[in-house]
Amino acid sequence: MRWVRLVVRVFGWLLTPFLAWAASFFGAVGGALIAMRLPDPFHGLAVMSLCGAATGFAGLIVWLRYLRRSPEVRQALAVSEDGTPDTAELSLPGLSSPSSVLGPE
Repeated sequence: MRWVRLVVRVFGWLLTPFLAWAASFFGAVGGALIAMRLPDPFHGLAVMSLCGAATGFAGLIVWLRYLRRSPEVRQALAVSEDGTPDTAELSLPGLSSPSSVLGPE
C-alpha cells in the first residue's frame, strides 16, 4: 500500500508542470489557427509562440492560486503552496537528524 501512495504522490508532484505544458500546447494550437491567416510565416510563428507562452503562464498562475487556496488539494497531492513536492512524510521514522544516519563517531 505504501508504493501506491508513493505513485499517487509522484503523480501529484508532476501535475503542476503537466498542467503548464498542456496549457501552453493548447495556447500554441490556438495561436497556430490565428497565425494561418497571416501572410508572413515569421509573424505567424511569433504569434503562435506568444499565444503558447501566454496561455502556459496564465494556466500556471491559475493552478498555483488554486493550490494556495485549497489545503485539501495540497494535502491530497502532497505539494506545498508553491507546487513543490512535500517530502516530509517520506522520511524514514527515527531519522530526525543527519547524525543518526552516519552512526556514532
